[in-house]
Amino acid sequence: MRRILKLCLLLAFCSIRFLSSAQLLLSSANNWKQPGKQQEKEVKALKEALTELEAKYQVSIMYNSDVIADKVVTDKKIKSKASKANAFESELDILLKTNGLKYDKVSDKLYVITAVLSKEAFAPSIKSERNAFESNQENIKHEAEPAMALTITGTVTSSKGETLPGVTVLVKGTSSGTTTDPNGNYTINVPDGQENGTLVFSFIGYTTQEVPINNRTTVNVTLGDDVKALEEVVVIGYQTVRKSDVTGAVSVVSAENANRVTASSVAESIQGLAPGVTVRNSGVPGQGAAIEIRGVASFNDTNPLYVIDGMIAEANVTINNNDIASIQILKDASAAAIYGSRAANGVIIITTKQGKEGPAKVSFSAKTGVQNISNRWDVMNSTEFAAMQRTMYTNSGATPPSSVAEGTFNPNINTNWQDEVLQTGSLQDYNLAVSGGTASTSYLISASYFKNEGYVKSNSFDRGSLRINTRSQKGRVTFGENLLLSHSVIKAPTDGNPIIDMAVMLPVIPVQDPSYITTTNPQGWGIGTTNAITYAYNPVAVRELSASTTNYGKLVGNAFADVKLFEWLNYRFNAGAEVSYDFDKNVRELGVWQYNASPYPSSVNEERSTFLSLLFEHTLNFNKQFGDHLINGVVGISSQQTSRETTIGGRTNLTTSGDNYFTTIGSATGEATSDGGTPTDYRTFGYLGRVNYSFKDRYLVTLTGRIDKDSRFGANYRTGYFPSIAASWRISQENFFHVNAISDLKINASYGKLGIIPTSLGSWPYTSYINNNPRVVFGADQGIYVGAYQATLANPDLRWEERTQQNLGLDASFFQNKLSFEFNIYNSLSKDVLLNLPVPGYLGNLGGNPYVNSASIRNKGLEVAATYRSQGSDLQWDISGNITTIKNTVENVGNQGQDVNYISSGNTRSQVGNPVGAWYILKTDGLFQSQAEIDSYTNADGVIIQPDAQPGDVKYIDQNDDGVIDTRDRVIAGSPWPSLQAGMQFNAAYKRFSLNVQLTGVFGNKIYNSVRYTLDAYQNTNFRSDINPWTPTNTDTEDPRIGLLAGDQGIAANNYSYTDRWLESGSYVRMRNLEIGYNLPQNLLDRAQIRNTRIYVSGQNLFTITKYTGLDPDVTGANIQERGLDNGHWPASRVISIGIQGEF
Repeated sequence: MRRILKLCLLLAFCSIRFLSSAQLLLSSANNWKQPGKQQEKEVKALKEALTELEAKYQVSIMYNSDVIADKVVTDKKIKSKASKANAFESELDILLKTNGLKYDKVSDKLYVITAVLSKEAFAPSIKSERNAFESNQENIKHEAEPAMALTITGTVTSSKGETLPGVTVLVKGTSSGTTTDPNGNYTINVPDGQENGTLVFSFIGYTTQEVPINNRTTVNVTLGDDVKALEEVVVIGYQTVRKSDVTGAVSVVSAENANRVTASSVAESIQGLAPGVTVRNSGVPGQGAAIEIRGVASFNDTNPLYVIDGMIAEANVTINNNDIASIQILKDASAAAIYGSRAANGVIIITTKQGKEGPAKVSFSAKTGVQNISNRWDVMNSTEFAAMQRTMYTNSGATPPSSVAEGTFNPNINTNWQDEVLQTGSLQDYNLAVSGGTASTSYLISASYFKNEGYVKSNSFDRGSLRINTRSQKGRVTFGENLLLSHSVIKAPTDGNPIIDMAVMLPVIPVQDPSYITTTNPQGWGIGTTNAITYAYNPVAVRELSASTTNYGKLVGNAFADVKLFEWLNYRFNAGAEVSYDFDKNVRELGVWQYNASPYPSSVNEERSTFLSLLFEHTLNFNKQFGDHLINGVVGISSQQTSRETTIGGRTNLTTSGDNYFTTIGSATGEATSDGGTPTDYRTFGYLGRVNYSFKDRYLVTLTGRIDKDSRFGANYRTGYFPSIAASWRISQENFFHVNAISDLKINASYGKLGIIPTSLGSWPYTSYINNNPRVVFGADQGIYVGAYQATLANPDLRWEERTQQNLGLDASFFQNKLSFEFNIYNSLSKDVLLNLPVPGYLGNLGGNPYVNSASIRNKGLEVAATYRSQGSDLQWDISGNITTIKNTVENVGNQGQDVNYISSGNTRSQVGNPVGAWYILKTDGLFQSQAEIDSYTNADGVIIQPDAQPGDVKYIDQNDDGVIDTRDRVIAGSPWPSLQAGMQFNAAYKRFSLNVQLTGVFGNKIYNSVRYTLDAYQNTNFRSDINPWTPTNTDTEDPRIGLLAGDQGIAANNYSYTDRWLESGSYVRMRNLEIGYNLPQNLLDRAQIRNTRIYVSGQNLFTITKYTGLDPDVTGANIQERGLDNGHWPASRVISIGIQGEF
C-alpha cells in the first residue's frame, strides 16, 4: 500500500514538471508568426470560437448548442480587446458579450454559458454580429424591417415555476427574435405570412421548445431541464469534476430534494435519497439523526466525516439546511481516500450557496406547521385496568388492592398519561438571503430562524444563524470566505423517558393529589402507593421539578486564496476554524417523581465547554491536456488541531424565596455534587494527493493517497498510509459501440484502504492516567500528603481502525439521457477494530479495560439507483428510486478468552460468522395447553424441561437438551440490520402546479420491543388494550396466563426479558413527504416587485405501513451493538406545514 501511495505522489510531481516544460514549449510555438502576412478580419461561428478556446486553454465550456447555433464573432475584435492579465476569461467575456451571453465560473477548468438579464444591453451587438456573418457589411443594421402581421407577448418559466430571464425567442425560419426580460416576459413581432408559424424558445440548461403560433397573441411556455447540458458537477475533495468522470462511488443529493422535509440537521433531510446511506431519525427536538454509510464498520463509531465548504467540521443541528447548495456522499475508497484516516465511515461534502453576478437579489422563505406523534400506545383506561387487575389477583388466589377492588375502586380517577405528556407541537422555519455581485466579486448573506416545540411538553429546540459567503477576483488571485455564526438552545426535563412512562404509568394514579403529600413529596405528585404500585416516573412531576437548558454557540467557516500560477496550475491556501461554546445547566427542585424513591434534595449542575478546531491546507491543482490525453489532480498538505476543555460543577440545597429557586451554584448551600473538568487536545497532519488520467474520455484511471500522522497514537504507530486506485472504461465511446438507445455506458472498479479514529478514544489513549486525588498519611507526625496511583492500563501499540474496500460499478444513461442508471457492488473489511479486551483482575485496573486493535467486520452488498425524466410543454415529471442491500458479518473479536468468539451487549451477541449485535435470546414454541403437555415435554433423558410451568405458560426450546431452560439455551435469532432498504421520489409539474412524493422503505430487520416487554410483564404496569390472556376457555391466543409474580415460577418464566416474544419485524414503508405547490402568476406580483413566488402545503410522515406494534419501527437503539433496541425511542413526528418562497 505504501508503494502505491508513493507512486501516486511521484506521478503527480512528475506530471507537474512535465506539464510545466510542455507549457513553455507551447508558448514558444504560439509566439512564432509568419512574416509579411497581414492580419485580416475573420468572421466565424461562436461555436467554432469556443471550441478553439477550449483547446487553447485546456478548459471545459458547457452550453446549449441551440442557443449559440446562429451566433458569430469577429476574430479581430477578440485580438484587439483581450486582456493579457487573464487572457482566457477576457477572450471568453468578449465572445459572449457580443452575443448577449455571459459565463458562470464553476471551477478553474469548468465554465457554463448563461444569458444576461437585460436584452437592451446586448441586442444591438447580436444584430450587428449576425448581420456581419450574413452579409459581411458593417452598417446593415439600418436595413428596413419586414412588415409585421401580429405582436405576441408571454412569459417563460421553468418547471419549478420560476420565471426565466434571458431566454432566446425566435420566429422559426426568420430573423425576427428577442429575449425575455428580468421577469421572464417577452414581446416579439411576427412577420407577415408567419401567423401560423412556430416560435422557438431556447436557453442554456433547458431543452429547446418549438411552439405553434396558431394566430395567437399570447404564448406562455414552460421550459424543461436539459439533462445533458446540466450534467452534474461534483466535489470529491479538493477537486471539482464532472460526475460522469468520477471513477469511485459518489451519490449526489440536491438541496432542493433534501429541503422538502422539515429537518433540523443534514442527516435527517437525506433519508431515502441516496443508495447505501442508512438514516435513523428521532423525534427529540434538536437531536438530529444517526447515519451509516454502507453498513457498520466499527463497534465504536459510525459517524461519517463532514466537510463544509472545505472545512472539516461537525454538521449537526447548528447548520441551516437552507444554506446548502449541494450534498455529495463519498462512499468508497477511491472517492474518500483523499481524507485518509478519517474516511472509513464515508464522507459527506456540503457546499453552501454562493452569490452570482447580477444586481442584488433578495430571497425569502417561510414555513410553519404543526406536528404530532405519529402513533400512540393502545393501553387501558382505569376501568379496564381495574378489571384486569382483579382478574390477575383472583387467578393467583389473592385479594385485589383497594385501588381496583369492587366497592373501593374510584372510576373518577382515570388519568390519561399520554394526554398529560403529549401536545400538538409546532415548527417554524424562516430564511432571508441577499445575494449578488459583479464580474469580479460575489456575495451572499443569509439569516435564518428555526424553532421546534416538540410533541412532548416542555421539549423544544431553537436555532438562529447568520451566514456570510463572499468571493472576489483580482487578476490571477481569487479569495473569499464562507462563514457561519449560529446559536442553538435545547430545553427538556432532566430525567426519565416520557415515551415509556406515559405507557407504563397506571391510570388509577392521579397526576397530583393532596393525599400524596409528604415531607419528601411536598407537591403531592401521584407516584403510586402500596395499593397501586408502579416504578415509572410521573412525567408531569419530572417536567415541573426539573429543567435542562443547553446553549450551543458556534462559529465555523474558512477563508481561502486561490492563485492561478499558470493556465494549468493553481495554488490554493485554505484556513478554517470551528469555535464553539456550550453551556448545559440542569436544575432540580425539591420533590420526588417515583414510587419508593430515595429523597433527593434540590440541586443545580452546570457543564461548560469550549471547543476549537483550526485547519490549514496548502494544495496545488493541475489540469493539462495533450491531444487525447488529459491529466489532472491535486497534491497538498493538511494540518488540523482540535482541543476541548470542559468544566463541571454542582451543588445541592438551592436557596429559595417563597416558591422561587435561586439556580446559581454559588447560591446553593449544600454539598458539591460534582467539580472538576477534562481537557482534550490532539493534532493531525497529512500529505494528500490524487491523479486522474483520461484517454479520449474513454479510459480513466485515478490514483489517490494520503499519509496521516495523529498525536492520539504512540510513536510506533503514529503514521498511517491510505492509498486507493480506480479505473473506468466508457464503453459508449468505443468505435465498435453503436447502440442509439444508450447515451452513455461506463464500468468502474476501485480498491483502497481508509481509516477511522473513534471519538471515544480520547486524546492520549496510548498512555496511562494518574489519579492524584488520594491522600496518604506518612511519618511519625502522621502528616497528610497528596498521593497518586495509576488509574488505567494503557496500550502503547494502538493504531487506526482500517477499512479495505472494493467496488465494482456500472453507470449508464439511455434515450438521450432521459433515463440514468447506477449499479454498484461493494465489499469492505474493517480490520484492527478497537475493543476493550478483558484483562486479569490482579493487574489492578480501575479505569476499564484498555483498547486493543483486535476485531474485524465485513460489509457487502449492492446498490441500484435509477432516474427517469419526462418533459412536455405543460406536464413535466421525473421519478427516481434506489435500492440497497447490506450484509455485515463479524469475522474476528480478538482474544476474549478460551472458546469465546463473541462480545455481548444486553440481549445481543456479536459473534464470529454473524451480524454485529445479532439478537441472542431464547426461542419460544407457543403456550402449554395442558398439564399433560408439560409433563411430556422432556429431554433425551426423560427429564421434564419446565416442571414449574402451568397450562397457559410460555414454552421454551431446550436448545442444548440439558433439561433446563436457562441462558445457555439462547441462540442467534435475527439481525437488527435491514437486508434491504429503498427510497423513491416522484416530482411533477403541470403549468403552475407542482407535486413531490417521497417514500422510504426498510426490510428484513428485527426490533426488540422493550416497552411491550414491560407492559406484557403484567407486574406494576398498565396493560395493552388488546391483551388477551390465556384461560382454560380462551386457548386460541398468544398471550400467556395472567397472575401475580410472587411465588409463581411459571409467571416468572413468562417474563424472561431475553426471549423472542419481544422480537418483531422492523420492516416498513413510509410516506416520507408529500408536497403540493402553486406558483403565483407574475402579473399579480409585479406591483409588489416580487417574482418567482411559490406557495405550498406539505405532509411529512403521513403514514407508515408496518407490522411493528411499537410507536415507530425507525429506531436508533442504545448503541451500535443494540441498534435494533426500542427502549422508548421517540418516534418521528407527523408534520403538516404550509410555506411560501420567493424573491425580489
